[in-house]
Amino acid sequence: MLIEVFGPGCARCQLTGRNVRETVRVMGLDDTVKVAEIHDIQEMAARNVLMTPAVFIDGVKVCQGKVPSPKEVRQWLEDKGKEKNPKSSSCC
Repeated sequence: MLIEVFGPGCARCQLTGRNVRETVRVMGLDDTVKVAEIHDIQEMAARNVLMTPAVFIDGVKVCQGKVPSPKEVRQWLEDKGKEKNPKSSSCC
């Protein structure tokens, strides 16, 4: 899984990156989740980032223009895990 944190490096963007990295660590996902910080304005424009900070998970924008709480990040990661490992509808 790839989580990208977009922003110019301001305090809000740095806090977003810390919240994401800390949540990944607390959930024990360090080995399966890569966190990248994107500071390039042209890349932000190409990805339709209109406000920062912005967070993408596997190429999908999940947050823009606010600092997500660790609880929000955890929910995104749990939801993404459910997408990758849906429960079988089989009884056996």
